[in-house]
Amino acid sequence: MAITTALSNAFKLELLKGNHDFDNDTFRVALIKENPSGTYDATTVAYTDLGSDQASGTGYTSTFDTISTGAQAAIATGYPQMDGTTAVMDFDDAVFTNVTVQADGCILYNPNADSSANVIAVFDFGGTVSATAGDFTIQFPAPGASTSILRLA
Repeated sequence: MAITTALSNAFKLELLKGNHDFDNDTFRVALIKENPSGTYDATTVAYTDLGSDQASGTGYTSTFDTISTGAQAAIATGYPQMDGTTAVMDFDDAVFTNVTVQADGCILYNPNADSSANVIAVFDFGGTVSATAGDFTIQFPAPGASTSILRLA
């Protein structure tokens, strides 16, 4: 079907409700498999929405309740912070180590938030990206008022 890069509508509401703690929560990234059957965009709400569209492969696990679920997106030191009049967020790159996997996109989610509305954003890779018995890295953009992966102006 389709993957469209977007901030989750549910995240916007959950943020105002205080359901995401950027000082204490651990964020994760889950890969969306090549040629998914579902549609992933701003209407994607929960990690579990991926179902069978979560990528699978050697070394890549889809077990949700263990720390080994995919890669963790650690908050970069000193964030969130202000850049002029824009609040910005930065994450360290997420690395899936020693995996063989193919993916067309990913979701950034907060397993500490309400599990029925924990997706923060969906990202389309613009094509299939793969790793073969190596590292699969999701590189987040440099922080800044016009570049941060999450920003409030």
